[in-house]
Amino acid sequence: MKKLTIALSLLVLSAFMFFQFTPKTESNQFLKTNLRIVIQDDLGNIQEGATVTLYGSNEDYRKSENPVAESQVTDKKGRVTFKDLEPKVYHIHAEKGKMNNNNLGVQTDTLEGGKLNKVAIVIQ
Repeated sequence: MKKLTIALSLLVLSAFMFFQFTPKTESNQFLKTNLRIVIQDDLGNIQEGATVTLYGSNEDYRKSENPVAESQVTDKKGRVTFKDLEPKVYHIHAEKGKMNNNNLGVQTDTLEGGKLNKVAIVIQ
């Protein structure tokens, strides 16, 4: 029984060491890079039904061309999630009725690969 416990402990330790020191590359990355965006007005109220478009460059954002994915509409919690993105900077356009985020922080930081990145956008 003691030998079995030692063998299992060594097996668990070996598995931990393998996964701990395996280089993290795009090909063996378990999690995808995602971006969750929450839309709120200038009073902090969540905005359901806002249309959110994500662009890969400032030029595309300014011209409203070549979004990286189809536009999404926020849910009752004011959220949309863009999935399977590259870890880079993105530009966000959000609008609902006459409210939008023009000149109110439309650029993300560089997304962290393999994580759910979160951004709050204000529209007014």
